[in-house]
Order: sequence, then C-alpha cells, then structure tokens
Amino acid sequence: MTRLSTRDAIIIGAGPAGTSVALTLARRGWAVAIVEKSVFPRRKVCGEYISASNLALLDQLEIGDAWRANAGPEIRRVGLFSGQTCAEAPMPRIKDGPPAKDEPRAKKDGFGRALGRDIFDCLLLQAARSAGVEIFQPCHAVAIDPDGEAQLVRIQAGSETTMLRAPVIVAAHGSWEPGPLPSQLGKTNRSSDLFGFKAHFTGSSLAPDLMPLLVFPGGYGGMVSADHGRLSISCCVRRDMLAQLRKHPRHQSHLSAAEAVSRHLMESCRGVRDALESADADGPWLAAGPIRPGIRSCYERDIFRVGNAAGESHPVIAEGISMALQSGWLLACELSCAPGGRAGRETAGRRYEAAWKRLFSTRVYAAAALAGIAVSPGSAAWMAAIVRNFPQALTLGAQLSGKTKPVPGFV
Repeated sequence: MTRLSTRDAIIIGAGPAGTSVALTLARRGWAVAIVEKSVFPRRKVCGEYISASNLALLDQLEIGDAWRANAGPEIRRVGLFSGQTCAEAPMPRIKDGPPAKDEPRAKKDGFGRALGRDIFDCLLLQAARSAGVEIFQPCHAVAIDPDGEAQLVRIQAGSETTMLRAPVIVAAHGSWEPGPLPSQLGKTNRSSDLFGFKAHFTGSSLAPDLMPLLVFPGGYGGMVSADHGRLSISCCVRRDMLAQLRKHPRHQSHLSAAEAVSRHLMESCRGVRDALESADADGPWLAAGPIRPGIRSCYERDIFRVGNAAGESHPVIAEGISMALQSGWLLACELSCAPGGRAGRETAGRRYEAAWKRLFSTRVYAAAALAGIAVSPGSAAWMAAIVRNFPQALTLGAQLSGKTKPVPGFV
C-alpha cells in the first residue's frame, strides 16, 4: 500500500542548497520534507571552499559554531600553479565582515575556509532534522505530477513507495546526473564536456593559508587545506583530453580515468608535484559529470530550482558551495513572504529569479571566460605570464568571483 504524506514544501536533494531552503522555511513555521538519495556521510566531487561572505548565513542557519570548530585554516592567499609557474597574491578580505547585528562574532571572520562535504553536509542535515524537517533518506524521487493546487512527488526506497504532496517543490538535486524528473537535464556527449575529479590527501606540504588555481593542458582545478589536516584537490578535465590521457603511450591500457588525471596533474604542475611529493591519499579519487555550467530557469512548471539545478558557474572560481547556500536562502526568503496559491508562487518565482541573476550572473559569466582561457593551451600560457608579472591579478579575480560580495539580507 502506498503511503501519502502532506507538507508545505518538499525539497529534492540534501546538499547545501536544499538544506539551506529547508532550514530557513522550517524555522519560519513551514512543514518541510527533504528527499535524499544518498546515505550520509558521503564524499562528493567538490572544491569544499566556503567564502567568508557566507559565515553570517551559516550563523543564521545555526551551524556557524560547528563549522568553525571543524573547518580548516583561514585562506589568506590565492595562487596559480601552471607548468613551472607558482605565483601567489593576497586573498581579498571582507572589508567589514558580515554585519548581522545579532551575530557580533561573525564580524571577526574575514577569510574563507574549507570543510569536507562528508562533514559539512551532515552538519546541515542534522540542523534540518533538529528544526523539524522530515528526512527521507536514502530515497529516490522518481516522478512529480500535478495534483490540483499542489503536486505529488513519488519517492522510492527499495520496493517501498511513498507519495509526498506539497504546493512547493524545490529541485536541489544538482545538474550532473540525468533522471526522470522534469527539473533534471538530459545527457550530453561532446568532446568539450568537462568531467570533475576530487581527492583528499594527508601530509601535504602546501602552505595551509594558500589556495592555488591549477591550470594544465585540457583542464583546471584547485587545492585547499581543509579539515583535520586533509588537503582537498579537485579539477575538471575535458572529455577529449581524458580520452587522450588514458591512451597515452607511456601509460598502460588499463589505466583508470582517475589515475590518468592524477598523473597528468603531477606531470603538468610543479606546484602540485611539490605539494603532494610526500603526501598520502586519504581515500580514492572520485569522479562525476559532465558538469553543466550556465544559467537555467529558477522557476518552471511549478518547480523551483536552487544550487546547480538553477545555475552553475565553472568551478574554476571555487564558488559552488557559496552559490548553493545563498540561492537556498534567497528562495526561502521569497517563499516565506509570498501570498498563498499558485499566483503567489509565481510571484515568488519571478522575484527569486531576478534576485538570483543580480547576485550570481556576473560570476557565472566571469567563470566561463576564465575557464575558457584555462583550457586553451595558448591562452593558459598567456595567463601564467600575466600572473607572474602582475600577481595582484589573482586578488582582483577573487573579488570578481564574488568572494567579498555580501549575502542579501545581511547588509
């Protein structure tokens, strides 16, 4: 027998975007359910850096103290590792700190830090559970169908099926995986597609306050010191370059994609080689993708989108978690003050989409331009030459990426 449960809002996906929506709505009196397909804790392909502009928001979500207790060191310098180039410059600091008047300690946080998604996502989900959000995990959302003024979401856990009904459906499932939901994207198979890879290491010699951008033939990435002495390294590689690496005459035919990428990074960037020379892998390399950069509809067919489902910047600017958290907050603010009914939801959707574009569109376009330079061999060499002579360009790039831009509602 199929069970039916009714809520005010159903969130599909328990990453930073989904839990940001759920927490904010639940603390404003909404009955909220989250549907998450994975078992936590789980590692995820992600750069794991969180800009200081989010810290007042983390306090508002009531996980700021736990985040500070677990996150890695403050990142005070930004760098570039490309070929033999190893350059660095100051990371821009938030001038006045997040000015939430009821969170005076947040003003002391001037720099971002990194925290593994295996820890961060659990902190957020536990906060949501404590706020009264009902968690369906591990469960797959397999269909969304209209039902009068609301919608029905069919979820499955093994052979058990549950129907969830709510007027507000939020897609927070990311953009990388195709699926049956109307908010999910179709498959893509282009030579220019970028696949994401990520790994943790311990014992790295990377300076703990430095976050370098990695530029190498056919891709780009980043490194950052995260929690508990772990180094987080993540990168994106073009599909055609990945195929070439796996067929390289110096490599054996059974070389995995992750091992091919790891070797390519070590061979292409002296800074990576130096940082990992004495380091040990902490778990296997992870892979995902292809990534789907671009701006999509924030509200369509009665479904709201947050995080990568709404729009995604190239990871080259390390703002994915920031955009996820902040988009969830923006949507929850619009929903909580909108009138009831479909007309109210449509108004909230239009206002949310406008706010999303104001906050994120510039960094999405800037990231696309930077990523295009990074993956072009001639342009990458040109970029490295500029940074060697004008390292302050790294600081400017960090500012343009949104790392000092405050979250609306905290100004």
